[in-house]
Amino acid sequence: MRHSLTLRIGPATFRIGSAWAQPIDQLKRLYADYPDVDGAIADFTVRLQPTSAVRRWVRPSIFITGDHGLADAAPMSLAHGLLAAEMGMNLQMALGWRRHLLLHASSVEKDGRVLVMTGESGSGKSTLAAQLGERGWRLMGDEFALLDLDSGTILPFPRLVSLKNKAIEVIAGEVPAARMGPLLGATAKGDIRHMVPRADAVARMGEGGMPALLLFPRFGSGPAERPVGQGEVFMRLTQASTNYVALGEPAFAALTRFVAQVPARAIDFPSGEAAIAMVDRLWSEIA
Repeated sequence: MRHSLTLRIGPATFRIGSAWAQPIDQLKRLYADYPDVDGAIADFTVRLQPTSAVRRWVRPSIFITGDHGLADAAPMSLAHGLLAAEMGMNLQMALGWRRHLLLHASSVEKDGRVLVMTGESGSGKSTLAAQLGERGWRLMGDEFALLDLDSGTILPFPRLVSLKNKAIEVIAGEVPAARMGPLLGATAKGDIRHMVPRADAVARMGEGGMPALLLFPRFGSGPAERPVGQGEVFMRLTQASTNYVALGEPAFAALTRFVAQVPARAIDFPSGEAAIAMVDRLWSEIA
């Protein structure tokens, strides 16, 4: 690849190569405060390459590949190159990471204890994590929570936070413009803009914490809360994990311990402010 960058995020190191300069330049700006690991051995390689020789120059079209790839993945336009790079890193983790149990979840930390939030796309977990990260919590991750198989610790993986549609305006009003990426319009999931985590989240991305509360948030309804039984929690977390089956018995043991020790609640909320108030109350009562 003509253009490349090596990034370390939490315990994982990525080498991202691209046939075009634009995605790498955008990554360099948004990940400027992350450790300089140029020359380090990467855990994964991501490649953004043209779908054909002509598509490098004429209506440039990106095919995402790397150590792990999907042969039938839809190509993306060069205007969405930053998103392609982020998706490429997600793909490597989802298909290749074996050191921890991966949960598709956001996580934030306070006083050494971790709040884990998981749910379907559009449930509001990313926006809520971003807001909490600006209000006294440490953002540990948006896309994945990494559960250590032996200690039960949640490890940070503070990538860029992917904000979609209405969430963009909410968060852009709370953080400096320098921490916001370019607006990527008309993607498969609507408009997307990335947010850089606070500097303290990046500086402490080697510090894990014990999980203290699991939330299943859902945006769009009036305020409501209910406990979630262990059987339902176990089932939903196995569905939220990309490597549970591949890890086998150690994953079963770690997840069983997590479910037995961490209280779980489902919350419905109509706004970010309402969600934050519910989180603060639950945290003081349960965690």
